[in-house]
Amino acid sequence: MVGMTGSNQARSLALLIPAGLLGGAYISQYVFGLYPCEMCWWQRYPHFAALGFGLAAFALQPSRVWVALAGLAIITSGLIGGFHAGVEYGWWEGITGCSTLPSEIDVMDINAAPIVRCDVAPWDLFGISLAGWNFLISCIGGAAVVALAAYKK
Repeated sequence: MVGMTGSNQARSLALLIPAGLLGGAYISQYVFGLYPCEMCWWQRYPHFAALGFGLAAFALQPSRVWVALAGLAIITSGLIGGFHAGVEYGWWEGITGCSTLPSEIDVMDINAAPIVRCDVAPWDLFGISLAGWNFLISCIGGAAVVALAAYKK
């Protein structure tokens, strides 16, 4: 991105960050079998919104507004990821039923989808879970997008 203006960098990051993180999530799901829990899905939704806002920044004016909205959506995903990571690390309890095993299991539900708990990290790198990495990348990247969108040359 060397030689790009702040506005072009912001628009590019507003697409690349959520696309990269969603791509990683789908690769981990469909290639490596790491099925998402409910809170994992919550983290994906703001990234979908960020992609829409990022695309809008290329077509609609003022593009800085759309880029800033994309950056805020990326940060939102990161904050959800931070909450989810805290649940995985046992720092606090989750707010969904996916943090505990159900008392009664419907046989049809078991056959329909794998049971994935929100309070267990299925994978980590350097002790940081996928939700933790989403927190770090999304909060830092989203802040960069917002800062670049606010920068006037």
